[in-house]
Amino acid sequence: MKSVVSSRGQVCLACLTVKSARRCGASRFSPRAEQWILSHRVLHRVLHRVPSLSFVSFPRFQNDRGKEWSTYKAGDSPASVGFDVAFRSGPLKMETLESELTCPICLELFEDPLLLPCAHSLCFSCAHRILVSHCSGAKPLESVSAFQCPTCRHVITLSPRGLDGLRRNVTLQNIIDRFQKASFSGPGSPSESRLRPPPRPRSATPTGGSAMSAELRVPCQFCEQEPPRDAVKTCATCQASYCERCLRATHPNKKPFTSHRLLEPAGDGHLRGLACLEHDSETVSLYCATDEQLICTLCKLVGRHREHHVTSLSERFDKLKQTLENNLTNLVKRNSELENQMAKLIQICQQVEVNTAMHEAKLVEECDELVEIIRQRKQVIAVKIKESKVMKLRKLAQQIANCRQCLERSSALITQAEQSLKENDHARFLQTARNVAERVAMATASSQVLIPDVNLNEAFDNFALDFSREKKILEGLDYLTAPNPPSIRDELCTASHDTITVHWTSEDEFSVTSYELQYTIYTGQTNFISLYNSVDSWMIVPNIKQNHYTVHGLQSGTRYIFFVKAINQAGSRNSEPARLKTNSQPFKLDPKTAHKKLRLSNDCLTMEKDESSLKKSHTPERFSGTGSYGAAGNVFIDSGCHYWEVLLGASTWYTVGVAYKSAPKNEWNGKNSSSWVFSRCNNNFLVRHNGKEMLVEVSPQLRRLGVLLDYDNNTLSFYDAMNSQHLHTFDISFLLPVAPTFMISNKSLMILSGLPVPDFVDCPEQQDGSSRQQESPYGLTMKSCN
Repeated sequence: MKSVVSSRGQVCLACLTVKSARRCGASRFSPRAEQWILSHRVLHRVLHRVPSLSFVSFPRFQNDRGKEWSTYKAGDSPASVGFDVAFRSGPLKMETLESELTCPICLELFEDPLLLPCAHSLCFSCAHRILVSHCSGAKPLESVSAFQCPTCRHVITLSPRGLDGLRRNVTLQNIIDRFQKASFSGPGSPSESRLRPPPRPRSATPTGGSAMSAELRVPCQFCEQEPPRDAVKTCATCQASYCERCLRATHPNKKPFTSHRLLEPAGDGHLRGLACLEHDSETVSLYCATDEQLICTLCKLVGRHREHHVTSLSERFDKLKQTLENNLTNLVKRNSELENQMAKLIQICQQVEVNTAMHEAKLVEECDELVEIIRQRKQVIAVKIKESKVMKLRKLAQQIANCRQCLERSSALITQAEQSLKENDHARFLQTARNVAERVAMATASSQVLIPDVNLNEAFDNFALDFSREKKILEGLDYLTAPNPPSIRDELCTASHDTITVHWTSEDEFSVTSYELQYTIYTGQTNFISLYNSVDSWMIVPNIKQNHYTVHGLQSGTRYIFFVKAINQAGSRNSEPARLKTNSQPFKLDPKTAHKKLRLSNDCLTMEKDESSLKKSHTPERFSGTGSYGAAGNVFIDSGCHYWEVLLGASTWYTVGVAYKSAPKNEWNGKNSSSWVFSRCNNNFLVRHNGKEMLVEVSPQLRRLGVLLDYDNNTLSFYDAMNSQHLHTFDISFLLPVAPTFMISNKSLMILSGLPVPDFVDCPEQQDGSSRQQESPYGLTMKSCN
């Protein structure tokens, strides 16, 4: 037997490793080390039958004392992980090594080898076939608890886990992988018909033979014989396929042929796929993004792609790969979500099974209780009937006895009277009949004494059993279900600036125990299921007994989503969502901000120019412009959607809009970056912001101006309220709260606040812009106020 030469001499490298480990004090080995030691016999044979083996390195194992084994090697440099079998150039006895790596059952290279307790190995699928052959009749595979090793006939006892309880021979699998790699890469590798087929799944039935089908064979392009031999490699550099003999002749192991790229045998069609479709002699090197096509350099220089957008293959590769990876990530994420959804559905199915069994048991229990109640009531009523029978028969017997006694007395008197009537002698008759006649007369006169009181209603026919009501209840016996979902009546719901009263109806009003109202601010999300699942954002009002409820403390000018849940002992159901909105924030004119030459009404809703009013003290909040007299509302708005209207009266010079608190008070609103206004200057209507103006087409008879401030959506819109016409919309990125502002140069204005948003401005499609950009007589350059 040959051995590997090392610095120590003729020794077995595998044995050396084990003995050295034991000398280091390794009384117990890790599972990985034990697995390697059990495979020592196989390794022993491999090491001593391959004379061209350069070195074998082993992984580091740790003993009980914390020491590590050194990497034992017979060559220059060991492999980093596992076994590294290196083969030098020259003739190799691959067949000898291959015979040691062949399964004794399928006669193929080991695939997923199992390490048996007897130290032999066996393919997982072959072991599975042995167990299947031991199964007789309808016995399951798990019933087989032992089988014989096909090599040494040692009885292998299986654990309850079956074949999965046996250890995998990782060492042997690594050797096979290295053997395959050497077989594919070496110039003297065996033909492909001798190579192991691609790994097959464990459940698949192993098939013998590994010959290539006729359709997949690629002929050698350099063979002179007919037919040519099968190619074993295709050179991507030469774009040709070679058999084993031609490959050795045309590609010696020296430069420049060592840089050629050898691939698995591929047909001409596959090679032509790398060539340009328009220039056969050119290889594709660019990518046309316009036509989404691989092209060559000539296509870009002189072809039809010269004007197209062209990128490099690497750039397109990176971009497409990134796109594919992103899509794959999304697909994997969706599959994960589907798996979670399916798991939830399966869990629900299981819960259905559990609940069904629970309800069936409850049904049997309830019905048994009803039967027991009926049985008990039957016994009680039967006892009552017997007692009534005994009582009535006792009374009847007493009456019968009385009747019999009276009858006997009457019969004796009748007999005596008949005897007296037979007497013909007058004297004797008068002597004997007088007493009898008196007794008969008395008996005839007092019939109640002679005839006893008999109750003819004691026949027990007035006793009745009427269970029709109970039968009807039993016929309607059914399990209680959750009530039908209630319906929110939008037409009955009312709102103020901080309250909403919700009304609803329910078809199962008598089966509903209570209602639960849930509401949250509507954020524009259309997926109500996702919105409903965000539990943290919902306010809940439980245990409502009536079919309406008023919610207080809401934000003004804000839209809310409402759900109503009907609840009973069987469960609950939700209504369809309803979107309800609070009214706009009511406000009045703030006297502290009114110009000295303005007079406000007592209700602070009307402002009028008054030159004689000069008694007001000056404050920083007060408007102080010359020729412009303004006032602001007494609120600052920082959320919601609010609508108010301004009655313009006969004023021909005014501005209406909103402004930050920091807006200057000594100039017309709209001439700074802190205010946005709609303005009339005599016969011209315009919108103004930051000194920029734009004319707006408006009817000269505009008497009622509507203002819609949607703070959440960053818009400020103006309307002709009487004609339901949209005038202009500012798109504003609000940074601070804003206050309504009003300025006049003549006449008066009146405000109407706290109004609900009219229908004609509630729909976004009705807010199409109707303003146009024109040249304004109040500035040299007019720009849009976007």
